[in-house]
Parts: sequence; C-alpha cells; structure tokens
Amino acid sequence: MTDFNQPAPGVLVGRSVRRKEDHRFITGAGRFVDDLVVPGVAHARFLRSPHAHAEIGAIDIRAALAMPGVLAVYTGRDLKQAGIGSLPCGWQLKDRAGNPMAEPPHFVLATDKARHVGEPVAVVIAETAAAAQDAIEAVSVDYRVHEAVADVARAILPEAPRVWDEVKGNLCCDWEIGDSSAVAEAIAGAAHVTRIELINNRLAPVPMEGRAALARYDAGTGLFTLHTTSQNPHTARSIICALLGISDGDMRVISPDVGGGFGGKIPVYPEEVCLCWAARQLNRAVRWTSDRTEAFLTDVHGRDHKTWAELALDRDGTFLGLRVRTLANVGAYLSLGGSAIPTFYYAPLLSGVYRLPAIYCNVELVFTHTSRIDAYRGAGRPEATYLLERLVDQAAHELGMDRIALRRRNFIPREAFPYETPVGLTYDSGDHEATLDLALEAADWQGASRRRAEASARGMLHGIGLSTYVEIAGGMPSHQAASLGARGGRSEIAQIRVNPGGSVTVFSGAHSHGQGHETTFAQIVSDRLGIPIESVRIVQGDTDRIPFGRGTAASRSLVLAGSAIIRALAKIEVKLQAIAAHLLEAPTSELSFSEGVFRIAGTNRSVTVKEVAAAAYSLRSYPPGLEAGLDETAAYDPANWTYPGGCHVCELEIDPETGEMKILRIVAVDDVGHIINPMVVEGQIHGALAQGFGQAVTEHCVFDDAGQMLTASLQDYAVPRADDLPDFTVLTHATACEHNPLKAKGCAEVGTVGLPPAIVNAALDAVRPLGITTLDMPLTPDRLWRAIASSR
Repeated sequence: MTDFNQPAPGVLVGRSVRRKEDHRFITGAGRFVDDLVVPGVAHARFLRSPHAHAEIGAIDIRAALAMPGVLAVYTGRDLKQAGIGSLPCGWQLKDRAGNPMAEPPHFVLATDKARHVGEPVAVVIAETAAAAQDAIEAVSVDYRVHEAVADVARAILPEAPRVWDEVKGNLCCDWEIGDSSAVAEAIAGAAHVTRIELINNRLAPVPMEGRAALARYDAGTGLFTLHTTSQNPHTARSIICALLGISDGDMRVISPDVGGGFGGKIPVYPEEVCLCWAARQLNRAVRWTSDRTEAFLTDVHGRDHKTWAELALDRDGTFLGLRVRTLANVGAYLSLGGSAIPTFYYAPLLSGVYRLPAIYCNVELVFTHTSRIDAYRGAGRPEATYLLERLVDQAAHELGMDRIALRRRNFIPREAFPYETPVGLTYDSGDHEATLDLALEAADWQGASRRRAEASARGMLHGIGLSTYVEIAGGMPSHQAASLGARGGRSEIAQIRVNPGGSVTVFSGAHSHGQGHETTFAQIVSDRLGIPIESVRIVQGDTDRIPFGRGTAASRSLVLAGSAIIRALAKIEVKLQAIAAHLLEAPTSELSFSEGVFRIAGTNRSVTVKEVAAAAYSLRSYPPGLEAGLDETAAYDPANWTYPGGCHVCELEIDPETGEMKILRIVAVDDVGHIINPMVVEGQIHGALAQGFGQAVTEHCVFDDAGQMLTASLQDYAVPRADDLPDFTVLTHATACEHNPLKAKGCAEVGTVGLPPAIVNAALDAVRPLGITTLDMPLTPDRLWRAIASSR
C-alpha cells in the first residue's frame, strides 16, 4: 500500500510523503511535558485511597509537613473551602421518562468518601519528587472501609452497596433509543430469533507517555500556564478556569508532543486542577508525572459492557428486528464523555451495515467503585460492531446458513445510499459488497477448508472469521449535539498565515498525539498553494496561539480540522488572486494558477505566491480596499457524521492441549474515504489493529470483589507484543464522503472496530465442532483451554 517516494510540490495529496515530525522523534528531540526544565520547580505526589469504598475521617498531615523539603500538604477540604468545584460531565442525558441523569459531584480531591482505589485524597508539594513521595507515606488517614462493588451486573442488584447514597440501584441513567413496540412485534412474528449474551471487556489505554502536568503562576500578571498531556487543550483550559473561578484569558494551556492518547487524554483530570491551584498558593511552578501503576488506577478506562440481544429473522434469513439491553459501567464518577460513549456513540451504530427495519436499545449506565470510563480508541463503535457481528454469526450457525450469504442478503446495497437507519443516522455513502469481496479474495477464504484439513492432521483446531462494519467519525452538527445534551460544540477552527517570505504557518485546533498532522495538513496546504511542503509549518496544542479548537478524538482531525484548513485556504486564495491581479495589471478573470504561480493566459507574464506574499506586507504595489497581510481564519461545523466501513478477516489455529492460539493472518479492507497520505493511513490502521487484537486476545482490566484492580501493572495487564501479531494485509476501497470538502471519512479507529469480532468469530469457528457456542474476550490460553476441557 505504501509508496515512500518523495513527490514534488503540487502533487502531494494522495501520496505517501514521509512524516515531517518523525525526525525529531527518532533523534530524541521530541518535546514532552516531562522534558521541560523550569528553574525552581516543585514536585507533587498524590496520596491515593487504598480502598475502593471508604469514609474519610481525620487526615493527619503534621508529620508530613515537618519532613525535609516539604512545602505544603493539601486535602480535599482545603480545595473545597477555596471554592474549587466539581469536574463536569460533557453530556447531560435524559432517561426513558425524560428525567435528567444522576450527576453526582466529582471533587478534585476526595472529601467525604473515597469511591475507587487510587482516588486522590491529599497532595504533597515538595522540593523534590523523592521528598514528596516520602512525605506522602507519612500522611495518616482515618478510613472507615465499606463493602464495594466493581462488577456492573452485581451493582444493579438491590443488595449491592451504593456508590452514591442518593442514587438508587447505582443507576446513573436508564436510557433508550428506537421503537420498542415495532421490535416486539418483529420478534413475536419471526420464524427464528437468535439470542446472545456477551461481555465487552474493560480496557486501559496504556499510552507510551503517561499523564504529566506542569503548572506555573505569575503573581505579577495573574496568569497561569499549564503544560499538560491533553488531547484537547482548549477544553482543558475552559474547564480548569471555571473550577478556579478565573477567565479563559488568564490561563494558557500548552500540550506539546504527546506520546499517545487513545482517548485517555481527552478528559480533564484532578491532578491538572490541583497543580494549578497549588502553583498559585505557593507562587511556585509545580509538576507531576504519573507512574505506570497510577496510570492503571486513575486514567479513564474503556468498554466494560454486559449485553443481552435478540435478532429476529424470517425463514429466508432476512433481518426483521433487533432488541438490545446493555449494562454500561461508568465507574464511580462521570467523566467528560462518560455518559455519551455508551449511548450516542454506541446504540445508533446497531444497524451496522444491514437493513434492519426495527431496532430498540436500552442502556443502563451504572455506577461502580472503579475508576471512570470514557473514550478508548473506537469509543462505542467497537462495542456495537462486536455485538452485531457476533449475533450475525450466531444466527447463521443456528439457521444452517453460510455466514457470507447471510450478510450479503441483509447488506445495505450501494444504490440505497443515502440510507436512513431506524436509530437516527443517515449514512451518506458506502460499498459493503466491494470491501467484503476484496477481503475474501485477499484472505483466500475459499482455500480455508483445505488449510483446516491440514491443521486437523497436525492436531490443531483451525478457524476463520470475519466482521463487516460501519462506524461514525468526525462529529455531528453542533446544534444536533446540543439537542442531545452535549455541553460543547463539535466545530473546528483553523488559521492560515502566509508569511512575508512566502512560507505558511497553519494554526490548528486539532492536536496530534501520533496521527501525523504536521505532514498531512502540510500536504493539503502545499498542494493548494503550490509551495514546498518544507515551507509549511503546523502549530497546534497552544491556547495562546490558536483561536480555538476541540482537539483530537473520534477520528475528527482530517475530517473537521482539515476541512477548516480548506476553508481558510479558500479565503487566502481570494486575497492572493486579488493582489496578483493588481501586480500583473490584469483582471482576476484572466489569471490562471498552478504550481504556485499566477499567470496571464497567452503571455509570459507571471508572479509567484512568494512575490505576492511580499507585496501583501510591503504595500509598495497593493490593491485599494484590501488590508495588509495574508492571515485568515475559518471554522467548520460538520453537516453529519462520516461513516468509515469495511470488512476484516482473521484466520487462526488453537492448540487444544494448551489453549494457545496463533493468529495466521489478518486482512483489513477499509473504506475511509479519500486519502491524503496512504502511509499515514496504513500506520493508523496498523496501530488500531494491534489494539483491536489486544482487546480480543490479551487485555482485560480485572477487579476483585473488594474493588482492587488486579492488573495494575505491565506484569499483569497484557499489552500485545510485536511477536503476538502476524503481518497485516491492509487494503482500502474508497467511497467519497458527500458532505466535507476533502471527501474524507477518518481512519484512526477502524482496526479497533472491525477486528475483535473477526478474531472471536474465527475462534468460535475453530471450536464449534466441539460444541462450544460462546466465548468472551480476551481469548487467553487459559480461557480457551478451560472451554475446550469443559466440552470434553
């Protein structure tokens, strides 16, 4: 797929240009929060609750305060008395009766109770990190420990301990979407109903760079500066300023190079707020860097659903209706996207790639004594696809139908687009037959029976499985999001500045944490203006330099930020043309433009973008009525979600004696719309496939009955290694998005959406001859061995 040749300026879009940012990363010149050197900086360490559920009594800080190098010790009561409020949730849901969801407060440091292991209870500020850590161990807390509940199914039982006294049954919200009567009627009249119960396992993001923050306060100006590992610096600024009671203009948030986010760096965290407050109290710069166990205990997690579903079919296998009930763990507190991910990012995707005339989904958001749940790469869409594709495979097995034939019978045909689903989405484009055919051919699906026989002769269980999917990316229109309870817009902003020497600076509200913005955005600008890509600089992650932005999440960067760049470029081009026409003494209608040069047709008279830029600032020869300079800003609000889709195939073998599973091949065929840089897209898909594999095979956040996380280290939480994975076959088949100027759909999460059900369906294909009809992720050797042993 990848073409590594460096193309000439003017033909960059659609080519595999090497990433501009990689040189500084591979030479050790990256600039991360923990790299920042600030004279006189103090260090913070947080005292965290060792209990999942405990009342907090007296906190004795005297011994800690007396220790060498300690500057201050603060507790939740200190911050509450200072008026530091509650971290907000980004979406206000309403339940089935129209009542608002339960939204308990989330204070920066726990005050009355600790509600999950790792919740911060106090903070020590000291001259060194070691001194702060020593002092933390000297803080004494009088805990009164109570029974905890970590399992989402147990949490809704009447006898379960309550996370919040005022929240009955630990139920944050009983939410629904779809037509329950129509689905009930379809199920009642169906020739066959397939039923399934499954768990979508809980995941930790595990970025290469853990969370870190460094806060400074200037007493002379009253200004704060926060360096932090955030995917959306402007949102962080707005929330932290609201909690501190200051205006947005009094804080600058800088998010420099970020070593991976995967959704875990979207929310605002207690540590960021606490450091800003402490910096003002002490008039000192204060920093904190998470260690790996802190990250496992306190970074937001993803998934954690328990679901029951019923699919109604007629005698020919045509889908008639789908009914779903999901228990979604939200943790002890609502995170920024904690209420939206298991509802608006999940249930509307339950139509998938299929014509499903009736759908009903009930989601119960449940509080537990665990850390918060928010976005994890894919965020709701993998959960929907996993459920649907497991269900379709199970239906094919029960009906004795071919898995491929059942899917083809129910696909939304290409000619049916735009297609409106019964749960509120309108797909603008897609070609599910094409991506399926490409995947089957690349995977040699027809040869699987021969390979199965060969594996059987070696005593191995062989399986091949697939999933077909559609997901949402980018964002919905801001007015629509607001009507559904969103407390922030979805739009994106870009500013383009053509400098006097002809170089270009792009200020983008999106933020890169591995996606390659500095290259792909520069490719767009280089092609449009006909200047070398080396002359384009991308600035991001700084609220003082960028007008505004929503950061990066939900595969929105190219779709939204790229579209905003296109709009800003259009304004620049109008002004460039006007100045060029003045310099050439010709009407704009007589000008042509290519490769960075304005020409008068039929003559040898021309002027370059560089020359026009110089004129724009020198004013020696300038059109009347135009302001000096070449600097334009534009915003883009999405008209609709974009809808990437595709087909993933997995082939594997299982050793029945040990349960060890070997992945033989993974084929991913994805429709991500028009592609700016194929190499970047391939890399993004590779990364998502590795994380999809991780969910299906190795990763799982495990809690015991006391709410203790048993997988809070890399010795216990199994992140996939390179040798766990085969080479990927990655192909694309594009259908254009019909409503954004780049015709792009987004690519960064497709691997986490399509691959997990393909792997599990392949494993079930291998063990079904043994009478095994269900498996839950992750498919560890122990889990597979136990299932095989039980079947015997």
